[in-house]
Order: sequence, then structure tokens, then C-alpha cells
Amino acid sequence: MNPASFATKIRTALALGLGNIVRAIFYRMSVKLNLNPVRRIKTDCPRGPFFLDSDPKHPYEAGPSQFDQLKLFSHLPLHVEDSPPKWLANPITGTDFPTPDKPWWQIPDFDPRVGDIKLIWELSRMDWVLCMARSSAIGNPDALERLDSWMTDWCEKNPPYIGPNWKCGQEASIRVIHLSCAATILRQDRNTSKGLLDLIAMHLKRIAPTIQYAIAQDNNHGTSEATALFVGGSWLASSGDIRGHKWASLGRSILENRVRKLVGAQGTFSQYSVNYHRLMLDSICYAEWWRARLQLPKFSRELQERMAAAAKWLHAITDPESGDGPNIGANDGARLLQLAPTAYRDFRPTIQLAFALFVNQAAYSDGPWNALLRWLEIDIPKDQVGPPHSLDAADGGFAILRQDAQMAVLRYPRFRFRPSHSDALHLDFWVGSQNALRDSGTYSYNADEKWTNYFSGVGSHNTIQFDQLEQMPRLSRFLFGNWLRTNALEPMQVEIGKARVAAGYQHSCGASHFREVELTSSSLVVKDTVRGFQRSAVQRWRLAPGKWRISPDAKSNVDFVLQNELGHRLTLSSSCPIGRCELVEGWESRHYLEKNTIPVVELEISTSGTLTSEYTWNA
Repeated sequence: MNPASFATKIRTALALGLGNIVRAIFYRMSVKLNLNPVRRIKTDCPRGPFFLDSDPKHPYEAGPSQFDQLKLFSHLPLHVEDSPPKWLANPITGTDFPTPDKPWWQIPDFDPRVGDIKLIWELSRMDWVLCMARSSAIGNPDALERLDSWMTDWCEKNPPYIGPNWKCGQEASIRVIHLSCAATILRQDRNTSKGLLDLIAMHLKRIAPTIQYAIAQDNNHGTSEATALFVGGSWLASSGDIRGHKWASLGRSILENRVRKLVGAQGTFSQYSVNYHRLMLDSICYAEWWRARLQLPKFSRELQERMAAAAKWLHAITDPESGDGPNIGANDGARLLQLAPTAYRDFRPTIQLAFALFVNQAAYSDGPWNALLRWLEIDIPKDQVGPPHSLDAADGGFAILRQDAQMAVLRYPRFRFRPSHSDALHLDFWVGSQNALRDSGTYSYNADEKWTNYFSGVGSHNTIQFDQLEQMPRLSRFLFGNWLRTNALEPMQVEIGKARVAAGYQHSCGASHFREVELTSSSLVVKDTVRGFQRSAVQRWRLAPGKWRISPDAKSNVDFVLQNELGHRLTLSSSCPIGRCELVEGWESRHYLEKNTIPVVELEISTSGTLTSEYTWNA
């Protein structure tokens, strides 16, 4: 190990927080040495019936169940039969998990024989429980029998704390959330079967001993697992199980702590990810809804205010017509509480739920996104907020500029928590509901090194790459070192007809990048000033799919013009000689385990200068 790499690791460790590192190390050692009580928990396998035969009489008259169209990660079709699926097999290839009988703590995080373990976990997140509960609630006489049959089979094939589906505390927490929600839909949360209560207790016994490891991650694991402890614990307590009080108290305390630390004053979440922001919001909204349902003491004013800010952040960054938002940050396909007939990339159900619970206003008028609230029997507020507006979320480095139906999002480095992507000064741009300049997404957490490096690397973002280097050195699969810092910032200025922001940073190699962004109702203008690099600076714009033409322009003061069939036009010019400007093939992932090609324009220079890009469209 050379001194520079050692210094990088020390700086990164300090940035992560010594307390978090100690928690993570102590957790791993305590499990390995049999000191953690999670190694010693035992319980009998719960026995059904789990859901009782009853007439739920749910007041929401929904449309037909979509159970037969169940999809993995919301996009991979899964053929559904009456008989339960194979819980311990890859649902795409059919390959069995190689060590299903091992205790979960003996199963490695990344086993090359398994591939992406999330394919094993996906069915055990139990989205299908909500599908079957809904189907039963609207009068399908067979749904309840199938639900209980599947639950019985799941318990038999996943005995307590054995096999891959017990490996992750967050996966167990998602099951608790979905099982409790299904019970409320079926009107069985207050008259619950012994089998279901035993199943919930079995999960909480797995989650509680490892919660400190979840806290050490400073991400959605802490919020999800705290929600499960609070919901499951209070449910058990209300059913006469005195163990529930301790779990509920622990969950409440950690929820308060996690929101206080991980959600900023302007609403940014620690993971700098639009989809993980939704997962966090859904989890804590569910905890708040459950609290009110059981008439438990309120959460703190600070938690409520931070969640209102988080709701407004997601509202500001989401297109109100499609419900879609930028593909910024890590995205593992997670989606809780699938009770609305909307697409995976439609964030409006979560926004509407969070506004109703924490803002006491409606974010949108009536639409399919309201199905989530109706299933939860939440009154939709009569007062409705206006359209989303510009937001400078300096707490996490997001400048959201809006003019009419257009939106530009500048991502500048304000890393209080570990970044998952090398996306400093990435710019996302939307013309109405079309993502005109776009981010790459994630694809997979267990892909080949080539794809892991590509999707989280600087080359898959709309920014500048210096000397073919990454913006930050990769220390592990999920960790970068030398976290960048914004060294120049001109706060957002919003005027009638114009919004502007500028920010810059310096690379560890000595190069610097300063980006100015101005959005009007008819154009987006970006000026990139770069200097201090040795060989090359490459500017990339990741374009919307379609037919693009690139050509030099000798008739004006710009160097290159790109146009597509929709009348969108991108002009590129430079104050210094351009060595290369060409359209190349890039990749994007709009859903987990999905990747598609997109056109990318690359402009390369070898000396310091200013690059000016202007994007226009037919009004």
C-alpha cells in the first residue's frame, strides 16, 4: 500500500465517522465470534393459519387485482401459478441457491455461484402479499386461500434464521411492513391470528440484535429496520405480547435519531438518490400512519418538519405530468407499498402520501396515485399546493431549477455521507416529461467489474472527465475515497423567466471544473470552465434515445450542432481548440437489472478553456 492510498483510506474513514466504523467492525466480529445474541436466537417455525377467513368489507372499491402481472423489480415479468414459487432459486434462470441450509451469517455477501442475491430476495419482499390481500378485499374468494398457502410454504422453506432470506435485516423489515399492511387491508390487524403474530415476532428477533450495523450504514437500512421494529413491536404489544413494548420503543428512538441525522433541513436524504429517497419516505410515512392508527404518542416536531421537507424535495424534483424523476444516485429497484396502479418510476403516490401526512396538503389532484391513500383510508386534503418550483437544497448539493414545464437539476458535491456515484456537477435536464439530458442509473449491485465501474463512474454522467480518471478513487464496491468538496458556489437566483446557479470543485489531480447553468422558458445554457488537467478534458451529454445528427457549424459562432427528429437542438462551442466531438454509444438503466443503449455526445479538449452548451426545443 503506497502512502497516498493509505492517506486516502484514513481520510475516508474519518469522513464515514469513527463511531460508524466501530459499530460495523464490532458487529462483524461479534457475529463471527458468537458474541452477538443474533447467533443464539431460536424460535419455532410459525404455523398457520396466518390470515383468517373473514369478510374484510374494505370501503375502497378498487379495480381488479394485478396479481397475475407480478413483476420482478417492477419490470421483469414473472409467470404466476396457484402453487408457490421456489423461494430459494433464481426466478429467471431457475438455478437453486447453493447453500440453503446454512445459517444466514455463514452465507457470504457476494457468492459467484449465486450471482445477484437480490434475485433471491425479491420474491421474499412479499409484494405479492399486498396483491393477494387486495384481491381478497375486493371479493376474490380464492385469494385468501392462496395467500395462506404461500405463507405456509414460505415458512417451511425458510426456517427461522436459515438460508439467504434471513441474511439482511432490511429484507426482513420489508416483510414486516408488507405483512402488517396486508393485515390492515383484511381488517385483521386488531384480531390477528397467532401464526401471523408469531411470524412478526420471529422477524423482530432477527432485526433487533443487528440494528447497530444498520445504523452504521447511515442509509435506508436504519430507517426501514426502525420502522419494522416500531410497527411490529407496537402491533405485538397491542395484541398482548409484552415483548412488543421494548421493540416498539427501540424502533421509535432509532427513527427519531435517523431522521435527525440523515434528512437535511432542505429535505435531502443521506443517499443522494431519488429512488432511495422514496424508500425512506415510504418507510417513515408508514410508521406515521401506523402510529396514528394505533393512537400512539406523536413523533417529535423535528421529525415531522424534516419529513415535510423531504416530501417537498421529492415534489420539486418530480415531473408532475408523468410522475417520473431524474435517475440520479443508486437505485436497487426497491418499492414499498405497491397499492397504486402506477409505474415504478412514478413517484406521485409517495409524494401524495407524504404531503397528506406531514404537510396537510395535497400535492396533486385526483388520479391513480390516490389509490395508495384510499387503501390506507387516509383522507385526501382539500387544500392543494401549486406546481413544483425551484429549490436550492444546499444540505445535499441539489439545485433544482424550474421554468414553466422545464427542469434542470445540478448535482454539486456536498457529501456529508458517502457518495455512491461519481457524479459531481452532473446536470439532469427535462423538457416537460422528457428526460432530455439523463443519468445512467445503477443496473446491478453484483455485475461484472466493467458494468459496476461504468454505471457509478464519471463516464455515465453529464459532467467533465479529466485525464481519463475517475472523480474519486474507488476503495470498494460501494465506497469511494477522497470525497469531493464544492470550492465555489453561486447560490441559485430565480427571476421572472430565468433561474441560474453555478458551482465548482477541484480534482485531486489538480484539475478544476466550474459549471454555470441558466434555464429560461426557451433554452438551457451551460458554461463549463476547466483548467489544470494534464492531457484531456472530456465533456459528455447523455441524450434521450432517438435519431440524432451531429455536424460542424460554419455559419455561426458555435462549433457543433446536434439535432433530433423532435426538433431538439444542442449546440456546442469552445474557447480553445476541440480535439474530438462525436456521438458514441452509452448505456442507461431505468430499472434494476435492465440496461439499454442511448446516444452520448463526447467533446474533448487538451488545453484549458470554457465550453458552452445550449439546449433548445420547439415550444
